[in-house]
Amino acid sequence: MAARAPGRRDAWLRDCSSASDRLAAMFRTSSRAVAAVIAGLCVAGVLLSQIPAVKSRLDWRFEVWSTYVKNVMDPVGPMATPVPSTPFATFTPRPATPTVPATPASTATMLPLPAQVSLPFPQYVRQGINNCGPATLAMTLSMYGWQGTQDDIAKIIKPIDQDRNVNPDELRYFVLNEAGWLRAEYRVAGDLQVLKRLLAANYPVVIEEASTLDPQDANGPRDDLWDAHYLLLTGYDDGTGAFTAQDPLRGPDKKIPFDVLMADWKPFNYLYVVIYLPQDEEEVKSILGADWDPLQNRQHALALAQAAVSADPNDAFAWFDLGSTLVFFERYQEAAQAFDRAFTIGLPQRMTRYQFWPFSAYYNADRIDYLLELTENTYKPINGSYSEEALLWHGYGLLRKGDVAGAAADWNKALKVHPGFCDAEKAINDYVQPTFDLVGCSP
Repeated sequence: MAARAPGRRDAWLRDCSSASDRLAAMFRTSSRAVAAVIAGLCVAGVLLSQIPAVKSRLDWRFEVWSTYVKNVMDPVGPMATPVPSTPFATFTPRPATPTVPATPASTATMLPLPAQVSLPFPQYVRQGINNCGPATLAMTLSMYGWQGTQDDIAKIIKPIDQDRNVNPDELRYFVLNEAGWLRAEYRVAGDLQVLKRLLAANYPVVIEEASTLDPQDANGPRDDLWDAHYLLLTGYDDGTGAFTAQDPLRGPDKKIPFDVLMADWKPFNYLYVVIYLPQDEEEVKSILGADWDPLQNRQHALALAQAAVSADPNDAFAWFDLGSTLVFFERYQEAAQAFDRAFTIGLPQRMTRYQFWPFSAYYNADRIDYLLELTENTYKPINGSYSEEALLWHGYGLLRKGDVAGAAADWNKALKVHPGFCDAEKAINDYVQPTFDLVGCSP
């Protein structure tokens, strides 16, 4: 019997099988190619993430995200209203008694000021993570020929990126110890005239002021986005009524109206930093006049704050400035009452992340429970640490309660935030065990 020729069905099945084999081969090849591309992208991503600038940015975004999630899951409540040790109604600030004769301003400071000043500026520096202090200082020092970078400054005064604050003491420390041919001083109670006089004499001025955070950097859903920020002033123009500022976050040559600068400057007691060559010290003295003397300067600040709270008893920043100055004069009970007023009226969430006068006031006024609450509300929103000053004073509060082990734990956490932090090392040496060589430690 003759074999039957293959029919159409067999041919169709054979064709389908062949096509299926080809598709499978193509799929395998395509899958291998996709896998290779994915693997290559992963390797490239890992290598790219090791570039310091990229790694820093990624670490910061992770820090912000994890902080936000933490504060969603376990939000830090609002500060409790302080229970004052003395009722508000009985508290009337008294002036300090001057112990140093006022130094009259020289005739040089009375000369008419030019209507416009613009200092030559060599190079703008955009800040790294939490680096407005080091970046601003780097720009200022570059005007005197210094050749370093913001990272050179940060590794000494804030070696951990997550450290949210640099104090004016730390800026001054760096200048005196790392740029020793220069001098640096900071004062409070500044005004438009002293800024203009310094700029007109070719001295750039660093100020600390209030700023507003980008919402993407919020600590949590209830973040008020209020922040502290350093600026370098390099000029002014009376015609436009504005200063020229080098802003390490927002860009060079920013124009800030006089009234806006004064309002944003107020929460920091009108603090300013001036850097100069040693041979120019007499000129700087003549410009500052009585404010050159630190005691006279604080007496000036006290008078300003007293006038401000008298003019507006609901001005929280004025009460805070008053409390800060009273701490300087070691009038701790009065300072605590001034801070009571400020916190009761209402202050920004980050106020005590940048200024620590209330910690000293409440500790020395024996208001330990409120000190502990205030310091915890300062460091808890930022992943439970990254504020060495709040940890330091929380430790002192625990020490006053008799918890030496808890105090030591706080001080060691502070040293993780800021390795070499002198105040934490001293606390451990004094109250736990001699551990550190304090010679030359940083502020």
